[in-house]
Amino acid sequence: MSETRTIKVDYLARVEGEGALYVRTEGDRVEEVKLSIFEPPRFFEAFLLGRDFREAPDITARICGICPIAYQMGASHAMEDVCGVKVDGSLQTLRRLIYCGEWIESHVLHVFMLHLPDFLGYPDAITMARDQPDLVRNALRMKKIGNALMRLVGGREVHPVNLKVGGFYRTPTAEELAGVRADLAWGLEAACEAGEFLAGLDFPGFEMDYEFVALVHPDEYPITHGELGSTSGIRAPVNAYDRIFREDHVVHSTALQSRLTDTGRPAFLGPMARFALNRERLTPQASDLAQRSGLGDVCRNPFKSILVRTVEIAFAFEEALRLLDVYQRPDASAVEAAPRAGTGFGATEAPRGICYHRYTLDDEGIIRDAKIVAPTSVNQASIEADLHGFVQNHLDLPDDQLRHRCEQAIRNYDPCISCSTHFLDLTIERR
Repeated sequence: MSETRTIKVDYLARVEGEGALYVRTEGDRVEEVKLSIFEPPRFFEAFLLGRDFREAPDITARICGICPIAYQMGASHAMEDVCGVKVDGSLQTLRRLIYCGEWIESHVLHVFMLHLPDFLGYPDAITMARDQPDLVRNALRMKKIGNALMRLVGGREVHPVNLKVGGFYRTPTAEELAGVRADLAWGLEAACEAGEFLAGLDFPGFEMDYEFVALVHPDEYPITHGELGSTSGIRAPVNAYDRIFREDHVVHSTALQSRLTDTGRPAFLGPMARFALNRERLTPQASDLAQRSGLGDVCRNPFKSILVRTVEIAFAFEEALRLLDVYQRPDASAVEAAPRAGTGFGATEAPRGICYHRYTLDDEGIIRDAKIVAPTSVNQASIEADLHGFVQNHLDLPDDQLRHRCEQAIRNYDPCISCSTHFLDLTIERR
């Protein structure tokens, strides 16, 4: 009689929000894998209906306290698309700069506080800090620098208030920005040192044939804008997003899952996708760190995503320093955007991947339709595929080790289920 093993995780630890895991095996086969997101809908798209288009950046910022810039900027891009407005020059430099701050604070939080304990055998970062005080202290300082950059450009680090459709309410002076230069230089060095340490971690031998999807850009490592690209050859403008992806409802999750329309395959968004499609556009020290970390041209081991994120931390510090050098305060803090009827599209690269926005306005600039797709909802299907493949290849592991690796496989994606974190309550059932 074949043995049935059931791994049930009621609340995932060290992820942002509430989710659960269910894995059932029958003998030597994985029969069922479910990543359940059971939080109720938050209705942000409904909140936007009937509101003036200029309100969208401030409303959508409240979707996430970790990555508010992704939502503010995606909403702004979509509104600018409708209104026929182009933001460039120093205003675009500032947008890229504040996004570097968000990448730093978000990536550092995940790499060192949420993910690294998995590799070093600690239940949490607080316990890890007892044995690795310098590592944690440096990580906290790096995160603080990212927060400071967001505060300097955005007015505050959580739900910044200085961003608007067309640009900013106020632009900082070059002298104000110069005040963070020394910290950014320290952060770049600290990130590179941390990357060398992380490259020596013990990584499970596991790779998948992913369909990586990310923004691509001919001249820069994409953060604020670009076209849709994939490892299978997709190249399309952002307004093709709804044709490239379909969204499906699954019974075990309140969040919609996304798959590629043509093939039905899951898509993998985030740092590994950006790296695979844009590696040659990394800044010099970040590129050197990637080489020294042994990442090659493409990384297909999701457990090594911690290395790619650290490369992107180094990139964000290095890019921020470059942006300080070229910044000149513009004469106007924003480009005026007059309302008009139409549908606009926007997408930026949140730390976890593409954050997509689509809005329809009437003649007075009132929002009549809204769609927002967070990267974690796209990655759900890919996470489940990882779990299926990993468990299938490691059925010989004892339950406690298998449970740990399954949780770690989910945390590889830095899933942002919402803005709160809950500790793990695990049940393993054998029949």
